[in-house]
Amino acid sequence: MLEHGGRLRQAAQRWGIPPGDWLDLSTGIAPWSYPVRIDESAWRRLPEDEDELVAAAADYYGHPQPLPLPGSQAAIRELPRLLAPGVAVLPAPTYGEYAPAWRAAGHAVRELGAEALMELVDADVVMLANPNNPDGARFAPPALRALAERQAARGGWLVVDEAFADGAPQTSVAALAGTELPNLVVLRSLGKFFGLAGARVGFLCAAPALCARLAEALGPWALAHPSRVAAGQALRDLAWQQAQRLRLGEASARLGRLLAGHGLASRCGGDLFRYALTPQASALAEHCARRGILLRQFHLPPALRVGLPGSDAEWERLAQALHDFDWNRS
Repeated sequence: MLEHGGRLRQAAQRWGIPPGDWLDLSTGIAPWSYPVRIDESAWRRLPEDEDELVAAAADYYGHPQPLPLPGSQAAIRELPRLLAPGVAVLPAPTYGEYAPAWRAAGHAVRELGAEALMELVDADVVMLANPNNPDGARFAPPALRALAERQAARGGWLVVDEAFADGAPQTSVAALAGTELPNLVVLRSLGKFFGLAGARVGFLCAAPALCARLAEALGPWALAHPSRVAAGQALRDLAWQQAQRLRLGEASARLGRLLAGHGLASRCGGDLFRYALTPQASALAEHCARRGILLRQFHLPPALRVGLPGSDAEWERLAQALHDFDWNRS
């Protein structure tokens, strides 16, 4: 099992701070969740594919038949098993679950920088996140279309994980997946932008045959009924989505200014996190942890991913921790 952000119980044990006293900025999940309204009867019902969830997702993503998933992680794990073993190329750095999943399914994995990746001509599968996690690198839709077309010419695939794309829907290529571009596969998630990570809801946008194979691999009732209810409500609430984009954009800009005030140049990850390269990453992560603030630390290269505080008190807490850090240490 790889290490991820959000491991509060582990952090609480290590630093001797109760879980409820932490400010968790390690996950890139929006600090404001969609206000789900679930009737008590939903907990007694099995999931039904005939509900309105797929229609709501189709409207939101612009794809005719998105496949509901128990989190996009399910597709990350299962897709490599559904495609013939070959060479899978990933950006470096990127989400740590990609490479192990492809290797476990018998694929050889290569890692390239973002620019080299977009010029690639010799991969069976290219998988990337847009924006990339953890460094926030972005790939323009025309460039992704061109890459998908080059992959199609050689019988290859392009898989795009858009877990952090909701803040800028114009950057999404989900509507092209399996339709205009049959070899394009797009993953979506409700965990980040909607703040519904605990519901474990994701979608696959792809050609019908691939969706059918993944649905069969996942089996019946893959997504719990209350999760389907929550997702349907969130995807239909356009007013809330617009308000969420505005406040996430404002908070991301504020976080960028706060980090820059301490000499940390950062890159924005879909308005949900900031990624900062710094040789002081380890020392700063430990300094914040001792104050009950959990950041996501990376070692190669040394960097931090910092999520968004959700209240004035949380902003002040982070600002004070950054102020108290000894920035002159070597």
